[in-house]
Amino acid sequence: MANNYLKSESKQLATWYFTFAAIIFGAQLVFGLVVAIQFVVPGFLYGVLDFSIARILHINALVVWMVFAMFGSVYWLLPDETGIETVGIKLGKLLFWIFAAAIVVVVLVFLLVQVGPADNTTIWFITEGREYIEAPRWADWGIVVVALGFVANLFLTGMKGRQTGIVTVLMADMIAFSGLYLAGMFFTNNISVDQYWWWWVIHLWVEATWEVFVGSIAAYGLIKMIGAHRQVVEMWLWIEVAMLFGSGILGLGHHYFWIGTPEYWWEIGALFSALEPLPLVAMFIHVLYDWGKETGLQMAEVHEGHKIEGHTINNKPAFTWFVLNAFGNFLGAGIWGFFHTLPQVNLYTHGTQFTAAHGHLAFFGAYATILVGMMYIAVQGSNGIKVLNHTKASLWGVSLITGGVMGMTIALTIAGYVQVLVSRAQMGATWAAYFDGQDGVWFQQAMDWRLLMGVVTFVGFLFLAKDLLSTGKSAVHIR
Repeated sequence: MANNYLKSESKQLATWYFTFAAIIFGAQLVFGLVVAIQFVVPGFLYGVLDFSIARILHINALVVWMVFAMFGSVYWLLPDETGIETVGIKLGKLLFWIFAAAIVVVVLVFLLVQVGPADNTTIWFITEGREYIEAPRWADWGIVVVALGFVANLFLTGMKGRQTGIVTVLMADMIAFSGLYLAGMFFTNNISVDQYWWWWVIHLWVEATWEVFVGSIAAYGLIKMIGAHRQVVEMWLWIEVAMLFGSGILGLGHHYFWIGTPEYWWEIGALFSALEPLPLVAMFIHVLYDWGKETGLQMAEVHEGHKIEGHTINNKPAFTWFVLNAFGNFLGAGIWGFFHTLPQVNLYTHGTQFTAAHGHLAFFGAYATILVGMMYIAVQGSNGIKVLNHTKASLWGVSLITGGVMGMTIALTIAGYVQVLVSRAQMGATWAAYFDGQDGVWFQQAMDWRLLMGVVTFVGFLFLAKDLLSTGKSAVHIR
């Protein structure tokens, strides 16, 4: 994406991160399709790429491409927010290549080696075997080193340049972002204690630090795209920080249902977990209300014969993805999560496809959408475009990806309902009940639809990739 319009080395580095993130995004969808096919045709790639490995690659690729896109987003906005070039840009470029090379090696090991002798060799060089964060230990330490270098660049730049509210929040958030990952890097002999710390990574890392990060780049994007008032977006950003670090910590309790913690955590966790997306939605509604009111006043003045500068959206694809983020976050992480995390409900839904339905919509709505939006902001800046309009490819991309993810969510919800009804309610959660639930016609048809909607999502990604690569030369934009 980089070209002669980019004078900032930080923004050039950002395009490296966005490009690698887009490649891993595609890999995530490919491995997701393999997993979806194996639900319908269990023998597919048996002995070559088994379900367990394909699932690891699908989920870990999801985390990795988002982390790359997050780093890219920060390197993109830093010069704009601080007014100076990123300090330590050479270190940033070196860490990018180390990070990218490490990811390629880990993927090759997962594909070519897959399993080890179940001793320390496996933990250090093949996989740690902890769900969602299966990277081997050497890669874990490498990620920590890369993250610390990234945080150092952010702090050195933030302290030297202008300190806006967005940069200040990012500086605080990235300390937690790096520190909480450490909680998933050690083992204990007690499975409950081990799961307790493991959830710090899965919940506090992902659902607290990532959510604050999303609030920061949402504030930046709204200022850039529609000229939102900085005071308004930063006010909601600070409210989000207060609520997320509170609700994020207390919301962790909704994961404690099965590991022997006191019962009061269950209701506390369910309630506060559902509050996490509210500040982001409030920020969007407040900003859009102000923007609509001001635009209406300007149009009224134009009708009265006064010539004034228009108040337009200068990046329509990015704005579309940002709006999807605000409401996708609320629907996927908030509503879809809340209705099955109450312990009285989770007693039946835990470990069923309800969890997968929530996970697909939450990660898409809360994180994927806004990071794709940041890629479009980078495309606009990289090509010197004043107003970036939708192309046919961008419309097909956002429509098919959104429709596909919603379709997968609905199909997985139906599959989960069958599991709850048959496996849990009717047959008492026995092994036989589990297999009866899996064999049900509604479950199998839901998995067929999940696969079909996965194909729709992947086709949408192809349109998105085509648009990101070619839209800079399109004639539909205003330069």
